Amino acid sequence: MIFAQSNIGFLIAGVLIVLVVGGILFAVFARFAGLWLQSIFSGAGIGLGHLIVMSLRGVNPAVMVRARIMAVGAGILRKYPISVADLQSHYLAGGNVPSVIRALIAADKASIDLDWKTAQAIDLAGRDVLDAVRTSVYPKIIDCPDPRKGTTTLDAVAADGIQLKARARVTVRTNLRQLVGGATEETIIARVGQGIVQAIGSTKSYKEVLENPDRISQAVLNQGLEAQTAFEIVSIDIADIDVGDNIGARLSADQAEADMRVAQANAEQRRADFAAREQEMVAMVQQNRAEVVLAEASVPMAIAEAFRNQSIGLMDYFELKNVQADTQMRSAIAGPASATKG
Repeated sequence: MIFAQSNIGFLIAGVLIVLVVGGILFAVFARFAGLWLQSIFSGAGIGLGHLIVMSLRGVNPAVMVRARIMAVGAGILRKYPISVADLQSHYLAGGNVPSVIRALIAADKASIDLDWKTAQAIDLAGRDVLDAVRTSVYPKIIDCPDPRKGTTTLDAVAADGIQLKARARVTVRTNLRQLVGGATEETIIARVGQGIVQAIGSTKSYKEVLENPDRISQAVLNQGLEAQTAFEIVSIDIADIDVGDNIGARLSADQAEADMRVAQANAEQRRADFAAREQEMVAMVQQNRAEVVLAEASVPMAIAEAFRNQSIGLMDYFELKNVQADTQMRSAIAGPASATKG
């Protein structure tokens, strides 16, 4: 009796375990059944076990199945041997698997040479690989200069001093081989702008630019400005060109004004020098007059000394006084002009 009851307990436990395991398996099958059936009927080649393992590894099975179905349907697996493991690795690395598959499909249809590793590297580098392929098929146009930067024209000066204001449109397509590590649109805009300014500056007259704008664009295009960039320049077209100011005349006027100011400063300096020299001469005249006064003051002292030394007598002194009086009288009769002249 006890043995029979034990068998019944084991049987019930076994049934419960089977039911639990069956429920788990049913839940797993119900979760992945739709994706598994899609994989089977589309030839994607992803089994139920792969789907479960993907889920355990943190990979979205739906993304993998849809990407694989797209690849199979487009027939790119014959050209690019992409395995399920490759898709999982790219997903776990943070890549956008559907975008890469769409880019490979678009490249294959457009006969563009793009393999899985290159597309994977472009996507992991943060670039939109699908947009890059589309740009390779349909080149896009870049305005130069970029109006979003607040500058609407490229200002350049020809050799004759006339300013020209130009706007260019640059047609580019993506260079998929240089997309990773290649310079962006801003570099293309900067290089093209620099080339246009340089080309206009090397022309003898602004009229040559207005007569043949294609000459400028062709000269810029031949410089190989797309080196080390993510784009290939298809064409450079001068969209608009206007005549600006006469920079040469303005610079000449500014130079003339500066020269005039320098001349005025030099003249003012010379005038100041002459004024200072005049004051020096006035001071020298005053000094000479003072010396004359001192010399005249020493005459009486010399006469007195001569009397003491008996070098002259009283008659000699009176004769000297008569000569002085006669001289003063003659000067008074001659007048101030004669005195001045004398």
